[in-house]
Amino acid sequence: MAGKNNGYAARVKKAEQVLRSAIEEFHPAITLASSFSLEDVVLMHMISKIRPDARVFAIDTGRLNEETYQCADLVKFITGLKIEWVFPRFEDVQKLEQEKGLFSFRSSLDARHECCNIRKVEPLSRALKGQKAWITGLRKEQNVTREELKYVEIDEAHGGITKINPLLEWEDKDLKRYIDENKLPYSALYDRGYTSIGCAPCTRATEPGEHPRAGRWWWESAEQKECGLHVDYSKQKDVSAGAQASGK
Repeated sequence: MAGKNNGYAARVKKAEQVLRSAIEEFHPAITLASSFSLEDVVLMHMISKIRPDARVFAIDTGRLNEETYQCADLVKFITGLKIEWVFPRFEDVQKLEQEKGLFSFRSSLDARHECCNIRKVEPLSRALKGQKAWITGLRKEQNVTREELKYVEIDEAHGGITKINPLLEWEDKDLKRYIDENKLPYSALYDRGYTSIGCAPCTRATEPGEHPRAGRWWWESAEQKECGLHVDYSKQKDVSAGAQASGK
């Protein structure tokens, strides 16, 4: 038991150190991109203790769950952090829905990428303009596409800014323990079997034994399960082609 406790304490300390160092180096040109996942709730709490005036933004894709908005309000109240909401371009969403319908993203991988690009990737690019670094809640155990993550990376997809991943080595149990110990709010969807939460039409609860991200775009293979915020679409196509060639 002591070993497990020490492991958890070390991971918390490491995350706080990574965050503090990054904020001290890059503030005010550093921001947290929050989707109000368990990871982001943890990071917002840590950031509020380090730099209460740090910039935090969230992307409202127009298809979020009601529980996400409820969580956002609660976390804002608890941490005292200001949340800057960023939205997709109206004309792009309108054109997509009028020409291809409300659920075009389920027709093909390219169609899903198109929707994610309009609702997530383009707003993220705008939100990161002028920033020298951004903080994410990415963890190695989340997906096969995230196993090569580092605590500090250069994000070439966003102009070569620095990308900070403080929770790199955290496990699901670490997140739950931290939130419980600090009495932090979280999305009610987690109590209904959701293990990874995105847009409402693209997220479902997972079954016992399924991978935590199995509920995201469940009609796609695991190698394809990114929205473009953290993995280039060109690389995803390479992975997809390789999977098809090998019969997977």
